[in-house]
Amino acid sequence: MEETLVFTQEWDKTFPKSNKVDHSKVTFHNRYGITLAADLYKPKGADGRLAAIAVCGPFGAVKEQASGLYAQTMAERGFLTMAFDPSYTGESGGEPRYTASPDINTEDFQAAVDYLSVREDVDPEKIGIIGICGWGGLALNTAAIDTRIKATVVSTMYDMTRIAAKGYFDSADSEEARHQARETYSAARTAIYRSGDYGRAGGCLPLPVPEDVPFYVKDYSEYYKGRAYHPRSLNSTEGWNTIGTLSFLNQPILCYSNEIRSAVLIIHGEKAHSCYMGRDAYANMMKGNPCPENKELLIIPGAVHTDLYDGGGKNAIPFDKMVSFFQKAMA
Repeated sequence: MEETLVFTQEWDKTFPKSNKVDHSKVTFHNRYGITLAADLYKPKGADGRLAAIAVCGPFGAVKEQASGLYAQTMAERGFLTMAFDPSYTGESGGEPRYTASPDINTEDFQAAVDYLSVREDVDPEKIGIIGICGWGGLALNTAAIDTRIKATVVSTMYDMTRIAAKGYFDSADSEEARHQARETYSAARTAIYRSGDYGRAGGCLPLPVPEDVPFYVKDYSEYYKGRAYHPRSLNSTEGWNTIGTLSFLNQPILCYSNEIRSAVLIIHGEKAHSCYMGRDAYANMMKGNPCPENKELLIIPGAVHTDLYDGGGKNAIPFDKMVSFFQKAMA
């Protein structure tokens, strides 16, 4: 059922390899028949069934970037972890390349839980997920449908469907703005079908970025084009294909987040341009939630968006808090 993927065998992560964990490459498949590539991290010398965590994100990144750092660090703390490339990206399968979907990407997380649930070294009653950036919103969406997930960490989240339909800071929240986006996508589809070439929409701006761009644009470029550049990362290179994210425009996620009964920790940087999405997601999740006692919003003082990708040189990622959160939720 799974296609044969070609893996890079060298250590090509954007972070140092730990001598406290064993690392291996694995594959699993989702219900759409797409084979996904992942890095598995397991504490050295561990035996028996372990609590496990699947990690993905940021949106447009690869497992060699932030998700791998999270996964390796949490494995150092005693968890079996897996960072994976989403469908159509990185070393994972799927055509056309550089495509995203609220449905298929939620399924990717569920497929990761499928895989972990049947491993002999995983306790299937102790499985959690971590989603970073746009994959934070997708992690929360997955928690709303998959009751096998005992705990979810949402880090520096985006709701990509909100961004697609309303723009940054909801600045394009109008019928006219959405109509123009639909017109652009519709024309692009015809051109693509005629030519057979999906093209690319463009990644982050090259360094140095112009002085007059918003801070968050500079923030992204410094991460993806600078300290965490990776040649398989579409954010580091030429971006999504030109219609790769069109379905986010009219397929909202998080419609039933207030029905999540499992534990959720939403983490955001105080100075992050995206912080409003984390705060709003938490507020919406708490409205009439049947289990409010296991939900938490943690704001990191002074942290910007990408500080929660790699620490930002200030140890901004609260790994100790994440460990205690998962341990309590999985006890």
